[in-house]
Amino acid sequence: MSEVQGNVDPAELRRFAAHASRWWDADGEARTLHDLNPVRVRWIADHVSLQGARLLDAGCGGGLLSEALAHRGAHVTGIDLTPELIEVARLHLHESGVRVDYRLQSAEDLARAEPGAFDAVCCMELLEHVPDPAALVQALATALKPGGTLILSTLNRTPWAFAGAILGAEYVFRLLPRGTHHYAGFVRPSELAAMLRAAGLDLVELAGLAYEPLTRRAWIVDRVDVNYLALARKPG
Repeated sequence: MSEVQGNVDPAELRRFAAHASRWWDADGEARTLHDLNPVRVRWIADHVSLQGARLLDAGCGGGLLSEALAHRGAHVTGIDLTPELIEVARLHLHESGVRVDYRLQSAEDLARAEPGAFDAVCCMELLEHVPDPAALVQALATALKPGGTLILSTLNRTPWAFAGAILGAEYVFRLLPRGTHHYAGFVRPSELAAMLRAAGLDLVELAGLAYEPLTRRAWIVDRVDVNYLALARKPG
């Protein structure tokens, strides 16, 4: 893989590329994403009118969220900077039968090319993996239409998140490869709120996302001390 320039860590791209071939294996390295995806999709559907909406999935990976949103009637564009994952996502469309516009493109490049183009933007588990999360939030805001909705998912920088997302997920239960997460990159809700304000967005709602690895059950909770969802809107 050639080195990609911009708001990206090449080591992160290599790490995700190594597991691309098993992205759609519900018992593989992406099993946690498979388990969380239905809960996230329901939460998004409760807050965004998906039927006929033009929606961007930034950091789409192999397409789990993109396809699920397309199944609910959204016109989805999925972007990622890992070529292997985009290839896997495109290949899976032949099996699923839905239509998604997958692109090997950064959020910053897309925002420059298509400002104000999307009714809604989703960005799941990407903020903690980029060198400059504030710049990513700004790009996502630029891609939104006035009145559009941004939905983010990330990890809070707390001892509970360190225990759950790193010690538990990577070392005890081995749900994720070691080194998947870096505690310093986790984003506190107050920090995210400041990024959203700087990008001209209004934070509307926060919700926690709980996960039980033994039963593989995920559900929405009020506490946001580990994994959380955030909804923001661009003034009309």
